[in-house]
Amino acid sequence: MAEPKIALVTGASRGAGKGIALGLAEKGMTVYVTGRTKTVGTDKGWHGTVLPGSVAETAQLCTEAGGKGIAVICDSADDAAVAKLFEQIMEEQGRLDILVNNATYIHHQLIEPKPFWEKELAAQKILDVGLRSAYVASWHAAKIMAKQKSGLIAFGSSFGGTCYMHGAAYGAQKAGVDKFAHDMSVDLEDYNVQAVSIWMGPLKTERASEAAEVHPEQYEELMKVAERPQFTGHIIHAIASDPKAQELSGKVHIGAEIAKRYGLTDEGREPPSYREMLGDPPSFNPAKVY
Repeated sequence: MAEPKIALVTGASRGAGKGIALGLAEKGMTVYVTGRTKTVGTDKGWHGTVLPGSVAETAQLCTEAGGKGIAVICDSADDAAVAKLFEQIMEEQGRLDILVNNATYIHHQLIEPKPFWEKELAAQKILDVGLRSAYVASWHAAKIMAKQKSGLIAFGSSFGGTCYMHGAAYGAQKAGVDKFAHDMSVDLEDYNVQAVSIWMGPLKTERASEAAEVHPEQYEELMKVAERPQFTGHIIHAIASDPKAQELSGKVHIGAEIAKRYGLTDEGREPPSYREMLGDPPSFNPAKVY
């Protein structure tokens, strides 16, 4: 497509979503950032500490980064609110070039080394906000992008899509969005709209920093080589700007590897791939059954 100008990043109060939004804003984009956090202090981390960040703060940082941030309080589990969000974007901008499906539900027991039945049943909410919500947002975005005959739908994912990571619910959510990228790309191919899933490495986020304190034996070393989530934002922008992006559509990409296609680094550093340690992205059968 031509230089992408309008993006939506869901779940951008903090963490990966915040960083991805900033990465897109650094490329001069107008970025709609959504989330539920109106004021700092309402969300808690792994052991009850207050997490920083809000939708308004992320939007302000996007503007300071060289783009334009627009904050929208939106619960991704609320279908009516999501529909209203897309209506707002079309009323104000008339188009949407990039959707980043990042919103997800993080249960407080996510990184506890317990079997799934010993965690609260609420841990499965990641399938509501993380999998189902990504489908809903993509449904709205596809209607816009198919009509304008351009666009990119990106899913934030991880190696947990094929290896055991954080338990059954987390793995199912990651595997699910990976398959979304493949199957949606089939429907979108004739409309010059792409769908990709990006496997991010360990990220420098607020929750990850706290995880390194809670489980230093597992996370402390990883944090030394972790990626800034802005790196993923730069990758997504590069794919959306690539006239040959259709070659990438429908596939799961390791961020650290696809970045080399565009000569991207994370502040001069090439993050490791983790392919040998955690496995290969899935390959999907080309058969089409209607």
